[in-house]
Amino acid sequence: MKKKNLNLISGLDIGSNSVRMAVGQLASDQNGSFELQILGAAEYASEGVHKGKINSIEDVVSSVSACLERAERMVGAPIDRVWVGMSGLHIMQQTSKGVVAVSKANSEISEEDVSRAMDASRSIATPLNYEVLHVLPKNYAVDGQMAIKDPVGMTGIRLEVDANIILGSSSQIKNLTKAVYRTGLEIDDLVLSVLACCESVLTKRQKELGVVLIDIGASTTSLAVFEEGEMAHVACLSLGSENITNDLAIGLRTSVDVAENVKKEFGDCRPSAADRKDEIDLFNAGAFEHEIVKQRYVNEIIQARVEEILSKVDEELNKIQRAGLLPSGAVFCGGGAKLPGLVESAKNILRLPACLGYALSTPSVSEKVNDLSFQTAVGLVKWGVSMEDGGVSKRGASLVKGLTSVGGQLRKWVNTLMP
Repeated sequence: MKKKNLNLISGLDIGSNSVRMAVGQLASDQNGSFELQILGAAEYASEGVHKGKINSIEDVVSSVSACLERAERMVGAPIDRVWVGMSGLHIMQQTSKGVVAVSKANSEISEEDVSRAMDASRSIATPLNYEVLHVLPKNYAVDGQMAIKDPVGMTGIRLEVDANIILGSSSQIKNLTKAVYRTGLEIDDLVLSVLACCESVLTKRQKELGVVLIDIGASTTSLAVFEEGEMAHVACLSLGSENITNDLAIGLRTSVDVAENVKKEFGDCRPSAADRKDEIDLFNAGAFEHEIVKQRYVNEIIQARVEEILSKVDEELNKIQRAGLLPSGAVFCGGGAKLPGLVESAKNILRLPACLGYALSTPSVSEKVNDLSFQTAVGLVKWGVSMEDGGVSKRGASLVKGLTSVGGQLRKWVNTLMP
């Protein structure tokens, strides 16, 4: 009851390197309208997760519990529900079409008709041991009239929807939900992490013109392409910032911890950013002995791996014939996007405008809302706000089986009966 009165909405991002949680609140302004404020953001080192897959539930429970405790201390209130981000190499995408007859006698299309069309598009033959995460409408057609964005209120007999179906491994979904439930939290829903991140950093205009969001995590890189306001493609690559650290550890013949410090404190994607005489003492990065390495050599190692990651992103854009053809360019977020020189490298390799993605006009008492690595957690909070604000029918329902509470199902049923 206390949580309900506070209108708290929480987002939980369980990554391979860190568990991050953002907590927001809908507060009314002077005009009586509600505005989202981020009250706090917490993180804790992640264990038991690799490349988006859980390999130890006990370790994940421990990490999430520690992060939850920090978040509760920060906001000064108990947190009992979260929107949970999901990513990993097991995520798949399929396209589908749903067709229904308009139910009303006057042939006016209602939200119930749109919902039935979405359900019809969901009736596809999913791969073995996979479940539907999202049904995202691309466009609608009414009696053959194509490319309709919102058919509600229009008149017609036949309603069609072209949808993107996002699928996730059943075992990974169950492992993730089990780990979160064991911390005492209820799950509002599972959300594809890169889609949640789009809520935080992309504008409506960018999505209309065409943009690719690239989330560089520790062990994976996720991307989502938007055109004409809807998602056109989603993919996950098995490369991340950890690969850069491992390359540095091998190239400098030092430990992974020292290599990580070198990357964070001295790293750059451009060899030309360092003079040939510039040097780094590994002792200053945590090594036990003084060892001098060339700054340019470090940058060359980083550049090689970053170019590989960006080249694979370009290959994904080639699959949908959008390489070099997205006017709003590439937007980067995630902890791996903090590397200096990444934007310049992306402009050259992707042949697109590029920039870093920060949270859009989100009031917060925490500076972490502007941290690139927290954009997924903040996006999950914004996703939760949009869904609770009646955005389900417009955005496409998130349809993970067994996650919605009985109260939530009853509320949806009552809403369908209302005129």
